[in-house]
Amino acid sequence: MASGSHRSGPGGNLYGDAAPYRSREGLSTRPVAGSDEIQLRIDPMNADMDDEITGLRNHVRQLRNVAQEIHSEATFQKDFLDQLQMTLIKAQAGVKNNMRRLNKNIVKHGSNHIVHVVLFALLLFTVLYLWSKMFRR
Repeated sequence: MASGSHRSGPGGNLYGDAAPYRSREGLSTRPVAGSDEIQLRIDPMNADMDDEITGLRNHVRQLRNVAQEIHSEATFQKDFLDQLQMTLIKAQAGVKNNMRRLNKNIVKHGSNHIVHVVLFALLLFTVLYLWSKMFRR
């Protein structure tokens, strides 16, 4: 940020007599001799800067509170998901064990449930067929 980058011609300042890097009312900069550093001078006439700084501090405090709330909510959600995952794993294990026991019982005692379902279906269709013949006349 050398002052040469703000010159309009040889030896001329682009901003005229105004201080370079002027940003707002009450703020002005002046280069320090022999250095790339600048000094910032705040005009005490513009005391609204303190109000702006206080407002910024309030905004930062609010943002910090929001970030803490987001962090606590994320932690709660993570714990909840971990518990839900453990419950799901236990339920899957229970279903797997019950299916294994059911299969063992079917093999051990034999299974006539398919025969029972087919006989029930035939009986149901016969009853419906006879019922439709009786009321068709």
